[in-house]
This record gives sequence, C-alpha cells and structure tokens, in this order.
Amino acid sequence: MSATTEGIAPNSNRLLWAGFMAILAAGVGFAIRGGIFDNWAKEFGFTGAQLGAIGGAGFSGFCFGIIIGGVIVDKIGYGKLVAVALICHILSAFVTFGASTPENAYNLLFWGMFIFAFANGTLEAVANPLIATLFPKNRTHYLNILHASWPAGMIIGVVAGWFLDDKMELNWKIQLALYLVPTVIYGVMFMGQKFPKSEAAEKGASFSQMFKAVGLLGAAVACFLLSKFFADIFKGTGNGDLIGWLIGGGLLLGVGFITKFSFGSIFLFVLFVTHALVGAVELGTDGWIQNITGNLFTSEQGKMLFLWTSAIMFSLRFCAHFIEKTFKLSPIGLLLVCAVLGYIGLNLASGMQSFTMALVALGIYAVGKTFFWPTMLAVVGDRFPQTGAVAMSIMGGIGMLSAGLIGGPGLGYCKDRFAGEHLKATNSALFEEYKAATPSKFLNIEATAAVGLDGKKLADANDRLGVIRKEIEAAKGDPKTALAKLDPNDRAVIEASISGDRKTLKTDAYIPATMAFIYLLLFIYFKTIGGYKPVHIAEELTGGTTGPMQA
Repeated sequence: MSATTEGIAPNSNRLLWAGFMAILAAGVGFAIRGGIFDNWAKEFGFTGAQLGAIGGAGFSGFCFGIIIGGVIVDKIGYGKLVAVALICHILSAFVTFGASTPENAYNLLFWGMFIFAFANGTLEAVANPLIATLFPKNRTHYLNILHASWPAGMIIGVVAGWFLDDKMELNWKIQLALYLVPTVIYGVMFMGQKFPKSEAAEKGASFSQMFKAVGLLGAAVACFLLSKFFADIFKGTGNGDLIGWLIGGGLLLGVGFITKFSFGSIFLFVLFVTHALVGAVELGTDGWIQNITGNLFTSEQGKMLFLWTSAIMFSLRFCAHFIEKTFKLSPIGLLLVCAVLGYIGLNLASGMQSFTMALVALGIYAVGKTFFWPTMLAVVGDRFPQTGAVAMSIMGGIGMLSAGLIGGPGLGYCKDRFAGEHLKATNSALFEEYKAATPSKFLNIEATAAVGLDGKKLADANDRLGVIRKEIEAAKGDPKTALAKLDPNDRAVIEASISGDRKTLKTDAYIPATMAFIYLLLFIYFKTIGGYKPVHIAEELTGGTTGPMQA
C-alpha cells in the first residue's frame, strides 16, 4: 500500500517521510547516548542511578514537548512547532557539549538531554496526529511505518558509535553531534509544506471538547507523573514532594476547569496507565540494554545485540497491516500477543549465558515490543477522534515521562541495588571499598534507598577485563576465560555487576506481564460489544462514547 493511494492529501507521502526523518533524528541521538553511558561513568564517576536520571531527562523533556505541542498544535498549526523543534535541537547541542568536569557535567548533560527530548516530543506532537489524519483508513499500518524510523535511527546511532567510539575512539561529543544530520534533513523536508487539519479541528471542535474524553481520570495519570518529575527537580529545596504535588494538583484542577470537571473515559484512562507501562518497558529497557548486554558479554556483542533487536523492530513495523490481516488480529489482539512475547523474551534474557541464546531471547523480546507504541497511538486515533491531537499527545507524553521517571531510573536503581546486595553478601569488605558515595533511590522515596557500586571503579575493573579479553582474542583463545584470569577483587566486583544485570532483566519482565493482563481484559471487553472498530466524530457525538467505558 502506498501513501500516495491511501493518503487524503497530495503531499501525504512527503509528510509521512518528513515525519519519519524527524523521529529518526531522535533515534540516532537516543542510541548514541546509550552507547556512551560508559564514557560518562568513567569520565565523571556517575553511579547507575545518576546515569539513569540523565537518560531519564531524555524522556521527561519529551513529555513536555509532546503534551504542550499536542494541546496547541490544532490551534497554531504544524509548521510553527517544527520550527520550535529545530531551534531546540540546535540549542541542546550547545548545552550538552558544555559538560567538561565532574562538577558541571551532571546538570549540563541532564538539561542538554531534556532540551533534546523536548524537541523530539514537539516533533511527535506534529507527526502522530498528522499521520493519523492523513491515513484515517489504516492508522495502525501507517503509524507503525512512521515509528519504524525510531529503530532505524537506533541502528544508525549504534553503527556510528561502534566505529567512532570503539574503533576510532573519538570524543563522545563528536559522536553525539551525529543527530544534527537528520535534523537538517527533516527541516528541509517539512519546509514549505501545506498541512491538513485533524478530524476534530476540521469539524470545529473546541479546546474543551477535545479535552472532554481525557477528563479528570486521564489527566490524573499525567499529573501524577508530572508531580514526581517536579518533585525531583526541586528536591534540593527540601520541599520537592510538596512542590511536585502542588504543581500536579494545580494542573489537574486546570483540566477540571477546562472540561467542566468531566470524569473522562475509563477506557482512555486504562490506555494511559498501560502506556505508562509501555514507556517503562520499551524505552526504559532500550536505554539500558546496550550497557547490560555489554556487561554480560562484551561491549561489541552488546552493540550487535542492540542492532539485532532494532533491525527486527524496523522490519516488522512495515508489516503491521499484513500481520493483522493474516492472523485476523485487532489492534488490541496484536498488543496482547506482543505483551506475552515481551514477558517471555525478558525472562529468557535474564538467564542467557551464550551469545546464541541472547539472540533468541532478545529477538523474542524485540518482536514483542515492536508494535506497542505506534499501535497504542492508533487505538487512540481510532476510538477518540474527537480529541484531535490532545489525547494522542498526552498518551505519548505519559509513555516518555514514565520511561524517564520509572523505566530508565528504575532499571538503574535495580542494577545498583542488586549489584550492591550481591557484593555485600559475597565480600562485605570489598563492598565497603567499591560502594557508591551516594545511595540510589527509586522515585526519590527514602524507604527504597540502596547502595550500589561506584561507577568509575566499576568501569576501571571492566577496562582491565577488556584488556585481558583482547590478549586472549589475539592469541585465538576463548574470551569467556577472561573473567577467570582477573584479579580476585576485580572478578568479584564484575560478577556482582553481572548478577545485578540478570536480576534487573527478571524484574523488568513483570511489566509486560502486567500489560498482557490489561490487554486480555480489553480484548474480552471488545468481544462483548461486537468487536473492535474505529469510530468517527459523528458517532461520538450521537452516542458512540456515552457509556462508562467511552470506548
């Protein structure tokens, strides 16, 4: 199916691929950042939780970009938001590249990633509703094509990092600058284009009408996550939690006034909660997977596995329509199957001992996560056209904010906790020598405090392991024997780190298991009402969403 034959506008094809290139820029930046986490840990001595928080800013900023952009895009137009994204992408480079010392690095990297992500979110506030509007008869298919650009960008970023970092050993700033290339390309492709209006905007829906299905229930999900974000931002004041709750509560009250305190759709609320899980398991795991597999195997094999999973996602996202048609799956049915595969894949990955087993386990996980994000967006577009870009953008923001607050930092916290506990149990004296100076916490909750391993000391031990591996490979020996040749202290520390990685993946598997349960309930619900099918604004206004589920 070509975009030319199915799109409602003569430039549908160009706009689809301009959006593709915009999200590709985000994928390139995301992948390179994941690959240079070890550079930052070594250069600045960051803990796993600190790295997770910096990576998390790359999601949190996205949330603000997509939610703010989604709220205003139907009123100000797509072109202005594309211009804002271009400016932010350039600005983020200047901020990020200013990191030079352990004293200034954390703040500059955090805010550089935040601005970069804000630009990415702004672009998705344009691209998602744009493609949903251009291809109303097959949203699942074309939104999956649009989001095939994400793994494509990650493939480019990983390959570039492989050569620029591992082979040429160039400075991490040069590597990260690569995302500016697709940034320029998408700017040119969007330039001078005429954009269609969403179905809601075309029908003259008011701002209040677009928000009505979101209501207090849907807004509560976003506002809760925003409260946690601001609590973290203001934690240095000693009143971070209070400030966070005040901001979150104020935003929720604002939505209440806008919607005349509409309760909102229970179904949309369920989708929002589930998409928070999607963000945590898909993007949160993607942000750590190179680091984890690099520890379990070698850094080079970690990159190969990341390429493997990204290639699977890229290929399959062009096949969503074929899969739905061949296996007679609704979008909800497709999501259910994917959640089950995600659970199986992560469970297998937690016990992988060989590279071959890693290919199988992570391949299953990759198939599972392939359709989560774009298909969830398609469900919102199909079932809630009256919301215009609002509901779709809020859901995307929830997913990214969850990845930034729960997924990335959560996996970093688990890694710290499990690795620290393992070393303390096996060699308490060595733990005292290698423990991090600052305890790690989850969602800044004091009761979760756990002491991980010092990032710089762990990186030094891994460097010594890398030297031994290269010597063994040069002698055509088995690299698996490298760990046994290490100094006993280095070996104990690295074994603790590996144990932490395995337990982290096992814990991560509970997220898609929960998602599978939710999708099963939704699948049963649609069976009871005659099956899943898209609705149109006229149907909504005449009773299509008047029930308690408003689905």
